[in-house]
Amino acid sequence: MPLRLMEVVLPEQHLQKVEELLREEALAGIWFNRISEQQTLIKILASAEETEHLMDLLDQHFSHEPWFRLILLPVAATLPRVEEPEEKKPEDEQKKQERISREEMYESVKDMAKLTRVYLGMTALSTVVAAVGLINDSVAVIIGAMVIAPLLGPIIAQAMGTTLGDFALVRLALRTNLAGLGLALALSVLLGLTLEVSPSGPELAARIGIGLGDIAVALASGGAGALAFTAGAPTVLVGVMVAVALLPPLATLGLLLGSGYLLPALGAGLLLVTNIICVNLAGVVVFWIQGVRPTSWWEEQRAKKATRLSIAVCAGLVLLLALAIILARGVKDMVFLYFL
Repeated sequence: MPLRLMEVVLPEQHLQKVEELLREEALAGIWFNRISEQQTLIKILASAEETEHLMDLLDQHFSHEPWFRLILLPVAATLPRVEEPEEKKPEDEQKKQERISREEMYESVKDMAKLTRVYLGMTALSTVVAAVGLINDSVAVIIGAMVIAPLLGPIIAQAMGTTLGDFALVRLALRTNLAGLGLALALSVLLGLTLEVSPSGPELAARIGIGLGDIAVALASGGAGALAFTAGAPTVLVGVMVAVALLPPLATLGLLLGSGYLLPALGAGLLLVTNIICVNLAGVVVFWIQGVRPTSWWEEQRAKKATRLSIAVCAGLVLLLALAIILARGVKDMVFLYFL
């Protein structure tokens, strides 16, 4: 059970109210330290799953108070060990969320969504490595490019911003996404102009068409990325999955455009757009299922509209594409049987 330490600074006169609010909560420990004549530091040890509820509760009652400050810290270990309660009420099981707090997720996603020189540099390097791997049909080199590609943060931030109705986060993520994808495409086109590219190569040929398997991989990648964030799990390996869905088709598109193979480039571009839609759709759905919601009711109404619209549009496009793939396969089989 991951633990979090909450440090809350409040005026001293509110201590009794804090004790009453938290009396029935599942806490691993609570301590009160007087830090000045008017301020008290309250330390609360609780499971990561409980922190969102506790933070919302304290923010609702004390956010207007002077000196109010709430800080959330990860806990590596504690002695004596905190044991899981043996018996839980059914209603407590329903209320408990198997994820970290909304604020903890938000800060992590927001930091990863920022457009920085490091992000652009890692994107450029991973694009060069992926392009060389695609041209030389080297799976190991392509996988290496996926490891260093920093594409997970912005696209997951876009999904989370949609779920929360936080359009500032959506704009930040969209700007970072467009900058990263634009840089990767420009570098790929430049490499396509200078290097010898053959669309018949196995790795390039595998990314100039789209099938139902590609849609499944992109949906799984987006879902895994969002789920890793909600669980507070390391996202390095999950980032590789998202990069697999985005960077190779993007590099393929640029290489083929730079080499003048426009028709195969169209197929790679369709695969890229489909993967972006699928990753975003899966991310929004996972955040919604995990109960990631804004704090206030008016923000929740806005978030519901944005989430429903995003799911409806993306799901509709994916279903249409899947139907087109199935119909095209059926026509191809019919033509084959006719000439057979």
